[in-house]
Amino acid sequence: MKPKILFVLCLLVGLLFVNAGLDKFFHYMPVPKDMPEKAAKAGMAFMTIGWILPLVGAAELIGGLLLIFKKTRALAAVILVPIITGILLANISMAPQGLPIVAVIIAVIVWVIADNWSKYLPMINE
Repeated sequence: MKPKILFVLCLLVGLLFVNAGLDKFFHYMPVPKDMPEKAAKAGMAFMTIGWILPLVGAAELIGGLLLIFKKTRALAAVILVPIITGILLANISMAPQGLPIVAVIIAVIVWVIADNWSKYLPMINE
């Protein structure tokens, strides 16, 4: 039963990241009207810089796709942890109403890391 639950959660979180990554390229999702001012300014700054959104979008897209498949979930977690850290810090400082969703995403990624712990051990062992 656990593998099926993990698959469904990874599928949902993976699709969430695929959608977020595609939006960084095509800008098809509308900006919420109640977005905090600090978050809106940060978003405009990222768009002004130019190279950050495509980089993060590509990482979200690749990480989301890899998260869907069991064989590549360990690599997906390595790719997505820095992105999730940024999402967490942005939500803490600018939009705390998004923290419950971030907590669920973090829980899924922590589960993936725990499930694939043996794959990470060669990186830290000699």
